[in-house]
Amino acid sequence: MTAEERRNLHTFRDYVRKTLDPTYILSYMTPWFKEDEIQYIQAEKNNKGTMEAASLFLDYLLGLKEEGWFRGFLDALKQSGYTGLYEACENWDFQKIEKLEEHRLLLKRLQPEFKTRINPTDILPEISHCLINQECEEIRQVCSNKGMMAGAEKMVECLLRSDKENWPKALKLALEKEESNFSELWHVEEGAKDVKSEDLENDEIETSEVQIYYQEEPESQNLSQSSCLPAEVSHTNSFSPLKTRNYQLELALPAMNGKNTVICAPTGCGKTFVSVLICEHHLKKFPQGQRGKVVFFAVQIPVYEQQKSVFSKYFERLGYRVAGISGTTAEQVPVRQIVENNDIIILTPQILVNNLKNGTIPSLSLFTLMIFDECHNTSKQHPYNKIMFHYLDQKLGGSSDPLPQVIGLTASIGVGDAKNMIEAMAYICKICASLDASVIATVKDNLEELEEVVYKPQKFFRKVETRIINKFKYIISQLMMEVERKAQRVFEELGTQSLGNLFQIQNREFGTQKYEQWIIAVQKECVVFRMSDRNEESRICKTLFLYTSHLRKYNDALLISEHARIKDALDYLKAFFNNVRAAGFDEIEQALTQRFEEKLKELELVSMDPSNENPKLKELCFILQEEYHLNPETRTILFVKTRALVDALKKWIEENSKLSFLKPGILTGRGKTSQQIGMTLPAQKSVLDTFRSNGDNKILIATSVADEGIDIAQCNLVILYEYVGNVIKMIQTRGRGRAKGSKCFLVTSNADIIEKEKINIYKEKLMNDSILSLQELDEAVFKEKLCVIQNQEKFIRDNQEIPKPEPDKENTKLLCKKCKAFACYTVDIRVVEESHYTVIGNAFKECFVSKPHPKPKTFENFEKRAKIFCARENCNYDWGIHVKYRTFEIPVIKIESFVVEDIATGNQTLYAKWKDFHFKRVTFDAAEMSK
Repeated sequence: MTAEERRNLHTFRDYVRKTLDPTYILSYMTPWFKEDEIQYIQAEKNNKGTMEAASLFLDYLLGLKEEGWFRGFLDALKQSGYTGLYEACENWDFQKIEKLEEHRLLLKRLQPEFKTRINPTDILPEISHCLINQECEEIRQVCSNKGMMAGAEKMVECLLRSDKENWPKALKLALEKEESNFSELWHVEEGAKDVKSEDLENDEIETSEVQIYYQEEPESQNLSQSSCLPAEVSHTNSFSPLKTRNYQLELALPAMNGKNTVICAPTGCGKTFVSVLICEHHLKKFPQGQRGKVVFFAVQIPVYEQQKSVFSKYFERLGYRVAGISGTTAEQVPVRQIVENNDIIILTPQILVNNLKNGTIPSLSLFTLMIFDECHNTSKQHPYNKIMFHYLDQKLGGSSDPLPQVIGLTASIGVGDAKNMIEAMAYICKICASLDASVIATVKDNLEELEEVVYKPQKFFRKVETRIINKFKYIISQLMMEVERKAQRVFEELGTQSLGNLFQIQNREFGTQKYEQWIIAVQKECVVFRMSDRNEESRICKTLFLYTSHLRKYNDALLISEHARIKDALDYLKAFFNNVRAAGFDEIEQALTQRFEEKLKELELVSMDPSNENPKLKELCFILQEEYHLNPETRTILFVKTRALVDALKKWIEENSKLSFLKPGILTGRGKTSQQIGMTLPAQKSVLDTFRSNGDNKILIATSVADEGIDIAQCNLVILYEYVGNVIKMIQTRGRGRAKGSKCFLVTSNADIIEKEKINIYKEKLMNDSILSLQELDEAVFKEKLCVIQNQEKFIRDNQEIPKPEPDKENTKLLCKKCKAFACYTVDIRVVEESHYTVIGNAFKECFVSKPHPKPKTFENFEKRAKIFCARENCNYDWGIHVKYRTFEIPVIKIESFVVEDIATGNQTLYAKWKDFHFKRVTFDAAEMSK
């Protein structure tokens, strides 16, 4: 750079200060700036504002001595999107930027009106080309986290810095397109040059004199044009009547014309909003004296809660009655009454399946419109399909009763196992036949508009090598082989009564899912194993149960160490052995614990050795550092396979000085596993609300619960950490990253996982091509194809002989699953309120011991007081809980804690759920108890 150019930059520095946010170009200036200088600039922006940060940036810039720094600065401007400033500095001509000053002054003056009247998410797509990409994302984030007024203020701040000469005109056009009365105040015509700056600074011109009138129009009383509409709506107290996007109208039109429709559109485009449009149009079409009745189905509870909130807030203000029923509330509300007394009912589908089955809801004719969220699930024995069985039986059975219109919503209808177009089209036809949908609606005419809203993230594959030397795995494998040998000796003791070749497995490898499946198979066989000497049988089963349980924990630890830190795996084992000590702790457990403790010091040293760091974590750390360096406002969802891995990665981030600023949140499912209890619904909701509203919470670590349907604040980074599913799961997890410039990384050490993901990408194209081919069919031809499938499926359903199992009466008993101690006869079991099982008689009280419940709780008519365990010495197996039910103190047992034995044959069976165990169910009777 010449001395003259240095002087020029110094001369024009005020233009640069007013225009440049230096944090957007810092990532391109790393060859010239020191790390601490970059941090100081960032801190200056956070503490004093953008212009002060720009001043500091220019001071550092003008102080540089190295060759090439000015060209580096110009390249940084161009790369980051400052094209106007780049051109001005390249030619030392700032006239275009100077001409923008009058519009900046006008916008400053009108800012109070702008922020109260403008919904920034509506006009952002029209003016995004006038802003830096990061600015657009920041505006969206502020809208999502702090509300529309704060977002409008942020938009003004960004426009005041814009170096694009056409931004005033673009803003005018955007306002006019939205038919905003604010456009009347925004002068960009030639006459605008007559606006004098001194007039704008004159306090005599009061903004309060500007009166803006706004009238709601029934046709445009919609929620938002934002792609992340439901999340925003659910956190606002009022709705702005705004216009529908063209692509949303394109998706809604077939349904508005009364056709059964599957709407297939990308995650983040506002399918819920489309369903609101359809719902509103449907309800308004009924003549006076008639009313429509809409049911909206959501499979997952968090999604159900989200949609219930959206529909309630939107439709209740229009005078419609909205209610919701889920599995958590169904027992407390009269379902038929709720359905009859409301216009829109949000349901988890199993509720309707149950009520159709028991006759509470006599027919689907009660409804005029059914909307299935995530409708790709309509197959096999899914509740969606069971509902549609009723629909199709009514349709094909010649009933004259009216049927509801059917709408399905999905980001990906999928192709199943299809390998070519013919198979894929057949799969899609079957889904459409199940939903009786004669139209597949996708965006075709308004693709450009859709692409402005929904950004398909860039996909990156990162293949990472595993540890070259794994001392931890070597030590744990040695311990596992010792336990296996002990278990093998027990099998050998059985001699002719051996369990056969069960203890043999080909290619058995520690630390794999296959090994875990083998352990489960062994345990299942062991618990139903029979011997003539029942005491010996009990001893052997308990021994094998202990050995296999320890093998399973070691296997879990190896799985954790494979994907996280050795420290996390070791902590997992230490917690397990602490629990073992706190329980029965018999001789076998003592011996196993002692062997672990003998190796503990060596394992601790291995876990603390930096050379044993997991290469996958290094790669994950690198990705996160790089992305947050490029954009400090990055928001990330990290998908992993297991809850144990969620916890391990959360601890790793919190304890990593380079990443702890991310303040991770976690989101897991509600179901229980053998290791952990599920995440409660309030906890899930709290995590989602925090992630949406708290800017400090920059990363969410989630299992599959977050990949389908839940509306999460816009993210620009999705990381799949050893995580891959089918094509539907791929599209939905990828769809969590909705911001412009989003990225999606797959990090794995397994080449097969990358190959599977590439197959998913192929299947996505196969799906899109197949949908296109089906759309080209004449609608009557397509309907005929569906009708053939429907009749074939009905024939199969009608001719399937489902044998009704004969209930056992008095010929079975329950044994402890762990030690085979007798618990009770099934004749003594009573059913409480249709879903809880207790045992009557004093004999059962002698079979268990109780301990105070760690989380006592009252729910409905039950007060949870204690946990109950097998009373046999050194067993202590968990059997269930002890409750106060009304005035009775009763045990409530869980079937998975027992083995069911046939008294006549001695055969033993395991059941995971009570519904699978067919015996004569007797209802709990207070009179019987009083005797």
